[in-house]
Amino acid sequence: MNDKNPLILIVDDTTTNIDLLLDVLKGQYRFGVAKSGPRALSFVQKKRPDLILLDVMMPDMDGFEVCSRLKSDPALADIAIIFITALTESKYILKGFEMGAVDYITKPFKATEVRARVQTHISLQRMQTALNRQNIHLEEQVREKTALIREMFNATVSAMSLMAESLDPYTAGHQQRVSQYACAIAKQMELPSDKIEAIRIAGLLHDIGKVRVPVSILNRPGPLLKAEANLIRIHPYFGYNFLKKIPSPWPIADIVYQHHERLDGRGYPQGLTGKQILLESKIMAVADVIEAISSHRPYRPAHEMEYAINEIVSHKGDSFDPDVVNAFLECSDKYEQEEIISNPAPLSGPFANPLITEES
Repeated sequence: MNDKNPLILIVDDTTTNIDLLLDVLKGQYRFGVAKSGPRALSFVQKKRPDLILLDVMMPDMDGFEVCSRLKSDPALADIAIIFITALTESKYILKGFEMGAVDYITKPFKATEVRARVQTHISLQRMQTALNRQNIHLEEQVREKTALIREMFNATVSAMSLMAESLDPYTAGHQQRVSQYACAIAKQMELPSDKIEAIRIAGLLHDIGKVRVPVSILNRPGPLLKAEANLIRIHPYFGYNFLKKIPSPWPIADIVYQHHERLDGRGYPQGLTGKQILLESKIMAVADVIEAISSHRPYRPAHEMEYAINEIVSHKGDSFDPDVVNAFLECSDKYEQEEIISNPAPLSGPFANPLITEES
């Protein structure tokens, strides 16, 4: 007998019934025999059959109990079970199907019926196995393609980020650092992973709109004219128009559009307030201010991180979302956090106005 032939377990406490089934099915299958429920369960644990022909009326443990135990085990639940029994009442037949049996043959059975039904369910099992293998193969292909698409997407995002920063050598690495700050805040706030991923990508692209701003303005070491400052303030809109055309499962374009908005409506370019602003954009706003103040710019040197944190604390609740600010402080050094919270004096000079703070 070929080891690849299907294995059928016959479970019956009567030797005559076992011999009849063996004679009916011989030549096409391999067989296992168990004369009681416990022996059947022991056999299944050692050799997994493709199908079980199961009698119901057996001493100690009946067929229904055997079926119930098999179906309660996830590793064995998909084994096909056909009841072959003298119980012909519809309530027993219904019970057999409800317990998960694939078929129910009443005694005295006909040889041709047993062969046909066994062959049908063995064929179904083979097709199910082949389908499962195909599904696994397709899932692997989907995973591979998804990984490749994600890799290409991330490479594109990085290239776009570098393109925006190449126009202004003074802000090199700004978008990457903002992305890192923003993700740290989002994780501290225990946001779901898909929102954190959206924040990461939006952070890398939040200044992409500056490609529409003349380089001479971006690199100007002195004060900007009002018209020039207004042009820079439109860069979130330019970024939104650029990114909204790119298919994405996340609101990347909207996050970028709103990252300079403020709770009190003093932000730009739309002047949104409170709940009108996406949480992701509120997080981006805090991360952007922290990074901008603590980095060198043509018109002023970099400030200490404490100076930057003091800025967001002094405007917590009016410009910046309190929960976001608190989350950032929890990410910061504990000593600095306590020191700044205890004395959140408003900053003076060019950083006293949050609208001016992030024009870098």
